[in-house]
Amino acid sequence: MLLVAQPELGAAEKRALCETIDSGWITMGPRVQAFEEAFAARHGAADAVAVGSCTAALHLILAALDIGPGDEVLAPSLTFVATTNSILYVGATPVFVDIDALDRPLLSLAEAEAKVTPRTKAIILVHFAGRLADPAPWREFAERHGLYLVEDAAHVIGVEGVGTYGEAAAFSFYGNKNMTTAEGGMVLSRSPELLERIRRMRGHGMTSGTFERVSKREAGYDVTMLGYNYRMDELRAAIGLVQLEQLPAWNERRRALRAAYANELGRVCPAVLVPFDDDGPSANHIMPVLLPRGVSSRAVAAFMREAKVQTTMHYPAIHQLSYYRDRFPGLSLPVTEEFCEREITLPLHPSMGQGQVTEVAEILAAAIRGQG
Repeated sequence: MLLVAQPELGAAEKRALCETIDSGWITMGPRVQAFEEAFAARHGAADAVAVGSCTAALHLILAALDIGPGDEVLAPSLTFVATTNSILYVGATPVFVDIDALDRPLLSLAEAEAKVTPRTKAIILVHFAGRLADPAPWREFAERHGLYLVEDAAHVIGVEGVGTYGEAAAFSFYGNKNMTTAEGGMVLSRSPELLERIRRMRGHGMTSGTFERVSKREAGYDVTMLGYNYRMDELRAAIGLVQLEQLPAWNERRRALRAAYANELGRVCPAVLVPFDDDGPSANHIMPVLLPRGVSSRAVAAFMREAKVQTTMHYPAIHQLSYYRDRFPGLSLPVTEEFCEREITLPLHPSMGQGQVTEVAEILAAAIRGQG
């Protein structure tokens, strides 16, 4: 089975894990700090905070910005549910915003303008599929309305400019991302004060962690705020340090594969719409395509699975999931809904070869013809 995503793991990661185990220190310590420093440097930032997941990163950012009950946060419905769950975690209300267009499935600025109210306090900008949103109009929008701008950067690790749009950015190292620590996340921010608050909040609001107390021979600690257990451990950080070194090459490989897909799909099934069909900055995290109207994505997925090619959907529209549909009955986001109905995600990862791209495109074309 050719998988949609596949982590790149090998001997270097195994060595890093063994060295960490042999060190005798596996909870948050020097490797986590080294990973934070390396990740920040890779993205042209001064500092970063490693956490247990991207969900934790989003939650901590919103909490550190004092967003809470009575506040509204603009967010897309075309994203993983963690984006809007984090808004509910702090007691705020998500306000769903439609995407710009089928070929540009990023948050619609015009729709965001229409949904701002006196209660709106922040906006979460999702860089869907690895494509960076244009920063200038969103910065102007946020400044004009006095809003915090938060980046959900789960799909854009390693892309120049990410983490510079607003208050902070949240990254994911889940197993299907461009680099992985199995589970894990990171926060970037240009504000040292915000990062320090997030750093303390991730560890129960404590003034020092276990490694600091051992290395500095401190006897105790204080708790200065309500915090959470959102720390990253040394094992994951050790893997992250290895993965981060390979990230530029892997991202370049993804770029080449996506370009090959665009050529092959244009050749064998031109009726398939490829979003972001230009040279904008992207990590090329996933390969979403839109099937022609009237073609069943379920039937296409079943056909391709029989041909040993996995596909998936990115994503079911959040406002149509049971929990959110009950909370926001009657909500309509027509462009998002059509995108989700027609979207299918094809395999894309650095282990793939050019021949596999051609094979996937031809199998997809056959699946579509089968419904003709």
